[in-house]
Amino acid sequence: MNKEQISGLQLFYLMAGYVLGTALILGLGADVKQDAWIFIIIGMLSGLILMVVYTQLSSYYPGDTLGQMLPKIIGKFLSYPVILLYIAHFTYSAARGSRELGDLIVTTILPDTPIFIIIGSFMVLMIYCLRGGVETLGRMAEIIFPIYFFSLMLIWLLLLSVEPFDIKNLYPVFGNGVTPVLKHAVPAAINFPFGETIVILMFFPFLNNKQKSRKIGLSSLLIGGILLTINSIMMIAVLGPEIYSRDLFTLLAATQMVSVADFLERFDALVILMMIAGVFFKVGGFTFGASVAISQLFKLKQTRSVMLALGLIITPLSLLSASSYVEHLEIGFRLYVPYVHTFLQIILPILLLGIALIRKKLGHGYPQK
Repeated sequence: MNKEQISGLQLFYLMAGYVLGTALILGLGADVKQDAWIFIIIGMLSGLILMVVYTQLSSYYPGDTLGQMLPKIIGKFLSYPVILLYIAHFTYSAARGSRELGDLIVTTILPDTPIFIIIGSFMVLMIYCLRGGVETLGRMAEIIFPIYFFSLMLIWLLLLSVEPFDIKNLYPVFGNGVTPVLKHAVPAAINFPFGETIVILMFFPFLNNKQKSRKIGLSSLLIGGILLTINSIMMIAVLGPEIYSRDLFTLLAATQMVSVADFLERFDALVILMMIAGVFFKVGGFTFGASVAISQLFKLKQTRSVMLALGLIITPLSLLSASSYVEHLEIGFRLYVPYVHTFLQIILPILLLGIALIRKKLGHGYPQK
């Protein structure tokens, strides 16, 4: 299964798009209003530290995915339930991403279409791509991300022409003090979307030049974080902090205000296509991570059948996870992100690195390079 390879540039595109993913849909830091961009910067800087943890684990166990290194760190007995937790985390997160896409499409351009049709159609395309292997996913990222990036640049440029655009909407900085921003940012901004890059540990073994793993991980997270920060600044400047804190789809709301000479209008379709691309990166990364972990845990020789099964699970799971989009967000930001994400993406990786370091000092438990 590890014979397939992905280039460093392809993995960079995939992970940078993964960081943007659904975060571009949701609008980060709504609770801190005009300080949302600071909220994102705090998450990005903390995420860079986490990425060092992830890449250090990978350097200790080169050629191993997260599922393969866990038995070598904590033993087979303890590793099985932990691997199952990560599989459940990746699968449920893929379902959440699919649900966010479905609600976006139903709310905006296809209000009369059943949401399960939208999510089901998306998952058919997603699984079709993933069944081609990591190389196909990498090539897709190589094609989509540059278009995605330049589309985002175009939208920002157009937003500068919007009449309500006012950089003063970002003031006052820390209007309610530093403490509320830190309170909301830790651990929420770290966990979503930056902590979710733990899935990169499922991709490193497929990298054709593993010595570049840390450089790729840090650069993709940094670029993704900078783009999210700039996007947040643009949204607040156009919409104002109050609307930014309340609107479910801030980028879409801001873009709907674009009108160049009463001729160039209705850029909604471009934004929706970008958001579909972002969800493609996020859901694709999670689904691939879950399928590889399942295949390795049960010693299967291929992942295609696993991906098909995951597609059949993710679609209904995305619908059963919440009765409405508001409830979906409430479960995510009030329960899942603060608790599950914190344990699986921050606490546990740091503990694993500590144990791996001790094992290294003791001189046993390491595979031969």
